[in-house]
Amino acid sequence: MECLIAPSILSADFSRIGEEVAEITKFGADYIHVDVMDGHFVPNITFGPKFVKDLRKYSDKIFDVHLMISEPEKYVEKFAEAGSDIITVHYEACKDNLVNVLDQIIKTGKNCGVAINPDTDEKKIFNVLEKCSLVIVMGVFPGFGGQKFITETLDKVKNLSEYIKSKGLKTLIELDGGVNIETAAEIKAAGADVLVAGSAVFGKSDRKQAIKDIKNA
Repeated sequence: MECLIAPSILSADFSRIGEEVAEITKFGADYIHVDVMDGHFVPNITFGPKFVKDLRKYSDKIFDVHLMISEPEKYVEKFAEAGSDIITVHYEACKDNLVNVLDQIIKTGKNCGVAINPDTDEKKIFNVLEKCSLVIVMGVFPGFGGQKFITETLDKVKNLSEYIKSKGLKTLIELDGGVNIETAAEIKAAGADVLVAGSAVFGKSDRKQAIKDIKNA
């Protein structure tokens, strides 16, 4: 069963990032997944709005911008203006004002998403899924690439898939973390629509084949 692939540029060579994004666009990427980290919500630090803006010239694919940051409401407009297509915030970062933050994203004209960590009960976000075009289930604890997939997160994908179907929603389920040729089939079977792949794409010499293999796993 084929699905959408969102290569995570966190695993790309930053010294030639524009070329890397252009290459995976040509090789069959559906989304460009941009992990924004602030060194606070997660320990790593990555990209800001200007980075997203400058990358836009290298790809016409959907820019899937994943805000792994505290107080995302302070940055929503800037990332929207930079050219993000989907802006996803973490439930854990704004659970007390999640609805307001999602509405803030929608007001910019962009699609919104909500992400949950492996230890967060997926039922806590059921009430906002009708607003969201995307829900990200973390297959690892966020912050660094290359971690081993937490298989228990498959149950979260299954439960979300069942709920989304039961309500007739169009929300897509994206699995982020631990995706590779070995795990892709079971993740898709659980109900994931979009797979975020970092080193499983950028770490391969034949990236076109890597994307194809994961899509068709």
